[in-house]
Amino acid sequence: MTNILSVLILTHNEGKHIRRCIESLLPVVDNVFIVDSYSTDNTVEICESLGAIVYQRTWQNYADQFQWGLDHCPINTQWIMRMDADEYIETDLIQEIPKVLANVENHVAGFYIRRKYFFLGKWIKWGAVYPLDLLRIWRHGKGRIENRWMDEHISLDENTATDRLHGHIVDDNLNNTRWWTDKHNKYADREMLDILNRKYQLFTTDEAIKNNAESSQAKIKRMIKESLYNRLPIFVRPLLYFLYRYFLRLGFLDGKKGFAFHFFQGYWYRSLVDLRVYEAEKILEGVESSEDRISKLEDLTGLKIR
Repeated sequence: MTNILSVLILTHNEGKHIRRCIESLLPVVDNVFIVDSYSTDNTVEICESLGAIVYQRTWQNYADQFQWGLDHCPINTQWIMRMDADEYIETDLIQEIPKVLANVENHVAGFYIRRKYFFLGKWIKWGAVYPLDLLRIWRHGKGRIENRWMDEHISLDENTATDRLHGHIVDDNLNNTRWWTDKHNKYADREMLDILNRKYQLFTTDEAIKNNAESSQAKIKRMIKESLYNRLPIFVRPLLYFLYRYFLRLGFLDGKKGFAFHFFQGYWYRSLVDLRVYEAEKILEGVESSEDRISKLEDLTGLKIR
C-alpha cells in the first residue's frame, strides 16, 4: 500500500453538506469513498464532481452500511478515516494529519479526534458534550464497526494502541429543527431495538468496544449508561440526566440555543426512548417466540430487523 489515507462516508440526500465535507478532506486524503443509499437530490453528482468514488446500496442501518463499505470499497491505503456527511475538519487537523501519519510508530493502530458539535449554528461547549474524543482514523484491516442499531463505534483488534490528535472535527448540520426532531424520532426506534435485544436476544449483535483493552470515552459512557442509567426508573431517568447536564455539567452556560439543545437532546429524546420501550413492551406482552417478537417490532417501527 503506497497511499496513506482513505475516507469512507455514508450519504442520503446530503446536498447541503457533502461538498463542505469532501473539500475539507481533499488536502489530507488520497481516496474518498461514498456509500450512498439512493439519494434523490444532487448528492451523487457533487461527490463525483469532487473525485469521490460512489457506490449505492439500500439502507438497513448505519453499522450494516458502514461495514459493507469497509468490506467492499477498494481501499488500498494504510489508514482509513470515518466521517459523517454533515461534518468537516478544521485547519489545525488538516495540517496535523499528514505530519502524524508520516511518522506514526508501528504499535499505534488508531487515532482519537476531538469533535465540536454545533446546534443552530452555535458550538455547544458545556453539558458533557465537549470535549468528546472519537476513534476516527485506524489502520487498514485493524478495525471494524460494532453490529448495533444505535451508538455504534469502531472497534480495534485486541492488543493495539491508540493516540489522540489535537485538531478538531466539526459536526454542524444545516437542516432545520423539524429535520432534527424527525432524525431523533428514528434514533429512538433504533435505540429501543438495542435495549429490547439485550433483554430478549432477538438478533445477533456485539459489544465490541467492551472487549478492547484500550480505554475510551465511548466505553466508559456505555458502561455508565447500562450499569447505572438503565437501572433507574423509566421516565425519571431522563429528568435526572437533563438536570445533571444542565446544572452540574454547566449546560446553562451555552445560552438560549444551548438550553434548547440540552433540553431536547438530553430530556425530550431520552424520554422518547423510554416511551418507545414502554410501548414496545406492552405490545410484546404474552409473545413467546423471537420470530413473533421481531415481527411485532418490525410492524411497530417499519424497520427490517432480520
